Amino acid sequence: MELKNLNIGFAVTGSFCTIAKVIPQLELLTKKAKSVIPIFSPIVYNTDTRFTQKEELASKVFNITGNNIITTIPEAEPIGPKKIIDALIIAPCTGNTASKIANGITDTSVTMAAKASLRNKIPVIIAISTNDGLSGSAKNIGMLLNTKGIYFVPFGQDDFLKKETSLVSDMSLITDTLVLSLEGKQIQPILV
Repeated sequence: MELKNLNIGFAVTGSFCTIAKVIPQLELLTKKAKSVIPIFSPIVYNTDTRFTQKEELASKVFNITGNNIITTIPEAEPIGPKKIIDALIIAPCTGNTASKIANGITDTSVTMAAKASLRNKIPVIIAISTNDGLSGSAKNIGMLLNTKGIYFVPFGQDDFLKKETSLVSDMSLITDTLVLSLEGKQIQPILV
């Protein structure tokens, strides 16, 4: 499936150590899609870390996409009724955000975008990145794996010796996952 006529939502949540791996995928999608609309969780938009500086990241994403970043629930709410996007990517998606989506909690711009997308039968692509994927977040990831309209970027343990419960998606597979999700298919294998 071609992406050139599609508007893609690209949400970023607070797995700060993974954001640098997501930026090249954002650049790639911006070249292939009609438009990429960035969405930041409040923690990403408002926090400086040793991995990212908030203003630098926001500026970089704006320069890549040419679109203002959606950062609040009121800004994200029209995604549903106005059908602004054709698919939503959440990359990286923290265990916290995945858990909220699994349990129907809508308290950030990203969870509102997910709710709006699922309501409109628009695919939601999750690129998980969490230190508790095989512990506290495992139940919620399992629920999402069994949720219609949710598609996972293939994931695996990123450092099984030092962080035995940590999971992270292969961010280089975001576009491939997106393309198949638009056909209603989950990319395989899902575990890498």
